[in-house]
Amino acid sequence: MQTVKVAEILGDTPDSQQTCDQVNSRFFSPHFIKWCTLTLIGLMNGYASVLMYSRGETSFAVLTLILTSLALYIFGSKKTYAHRYIYPGVAGMILFIVFPLVYTVGIAFTNYSAKNQLSFERAQSVLLDSTYQSGDNYKFDLYRSENGYRLAIKDGAQLLVTDEINLKLKLPENRRLVLTAVDAVVGSKAKIKEIVKNRATLNSVDLILPNGNEIRMSGLRKFAAVQPLYSVESDGTTLINNKDKTVLIPNMDTGFYQTIDAKGNYIGDPLSPGFTVVIGTANFERIWQDDGIKEPFISIFFWTIIFSGLSVVATVIIGLVLASIVQWEALRGRAIYRMLLILPYAVPSFISILIFKGLFNQSFGEINMVLEALFGLSPSWFSDPISAKAMVLMVNIWLGFPYMMILSMGMLKSIPDDLYEASALDGAGPLQNFKNITFPMMMKPLMPLMIASFSFNFNNFVLIQLLTQGGPNMIGTSEPAGYTDLLVNYTYRIAFEGAGGQDFGLASAITTLIFLLVGGLALFNLRFTKLSEK
Repeated sequence: MQTVKVAEILGDTPDSQQTCDQVNSRFFSPHFIKWCTLTLIGLMNGYASVLMYSRGETSFAVLTLILTSLALYIFGSKKTYAHRYIYPGVAGMILFIVFPLVYTVGIAFTNYSAKNQLSFERAQSVLLDSTYQSGDNYKFDLYRSENGYRLAIKDGAQLLVTDEINLKLKLPENRRLVLTAVDAVVGSKAKIKEIVKNRATLNSVDLILPNGNEIRMSGLRKFAAVQPLYSVESDGTTLINNKDKTVLIPNMDTGFYQTIDAKGNYIGDPLSPGFTVVIGTANFERIWQDDGIKEPFISIFFWTIIFSGLSVVATVIIGLVLASIVQWEALRGRAIYRMLLILPYAVPSFISILIFKGLFNQSFGEINMVLEALFGLSPSWFSDPISAKAMVLMVNIWLGFPYMMILSMGMLKSIPDDLYEASALDGAGPLQNFKNITFPMMMKPLMPLMIASFSFNFNNFVLIQLLTQGGPNMIGTSEPAGYTDLLVNYTYRIAFEGAGGQDFGLASAITTLIFLLVGGLALFNLRFTKLSEK
């Protein structure tokens, strides 16, 4: 007989072993694992994008597709695989810089506001869910039984009750309870506090009368017949008011449902909630055409420039002078002076600002006490526009000069000592050295930092918000505005404290203008830096 090896019977031959090794090497290779991971990421993010799009979040769906496509392209292509290390930075720039910027600019061309936040479909759905009382009221009582409660109402001489229910756990899925006629109700009548306790559940219950009509809770002790207030026509957009039979048409220029006259003109009050529509450059036109917005905008714009410019100039001069003094070798205790002068920069700014807010208090602040004792003055720091602006500038200079001093101290070390020695041989003093050597050689490297500081102060939201909140307020403006508001604070107040409600579209338009201004400063900064390198 021929001997058959067990290994051959089991298939464990050298050839089969080699085949298994090849299969394992294929399935567990880094290349295979990479493509499985990329495929899984693509499917998950694709599904997430579909969900976001179905819920009306088109911009976020597009953002997810862009970031996912970019990742798949970089990590899946041999030509771009070397760029995988910079993908996190590029993705972060798209997510936190480009997307918010594009989103904000897009909102600037819409009527997006507190009254117009929903899409057209969602706004229509909310209106269709509105109801009105269309029949008689029915008083009800709540009876407590062994395992739950029963609702009982009287329809004339007839007593109608529901089956026993557990108000917390065992309501039907459709929240509809059928009323049946009985001679008496089994159980004890619940007190009013139990009705109040279970009011949220009772509000969600529809009771079905024997004749098929539905009634719903309309007060603490009564149910009433209710019907939808609006119904939609066959065109899918026109609404009919079932109560007074008026016709409502969506106004795509304003984003509200309104009634129309015989000529087709929109009349009557807009019906809330509104919906978001594209209105073109209307928000930008409001800035220049509405005097209640244009005048404070121009005033705040010039104040923002003056505030930023004076802050930069004053902090640079003070910082440079103090840096020169603390670097003076003949000065004793230089280390102590440096430490004390850096303290305003070391303390968190919001703490310093709140401390200054107390110091400048018009009635109890220490600054007014000193001024009144020495000079008989008691400025109205928070109610007088000029005093308020002076206070804001003083606080900002106090917070900003240590940063410029630290920069200047480092730059002073880079100036060759030979220049000062040659100047000493010519008989020049400290003031001449500062004017002819220190200041000219410091301005060139400081200029880009000064432009950056100007851009920072241009958007110094925290200082104004914590110190004055933009006050004192201007009178006769369409939107809330204050004499110490910067453009960024003015935008914030329009967006969240608007007189007619939160107006995000107008705030985005102003933000877009601010971006163009600050972006122009950044380009100027880059251009100046290139010129200085030549």
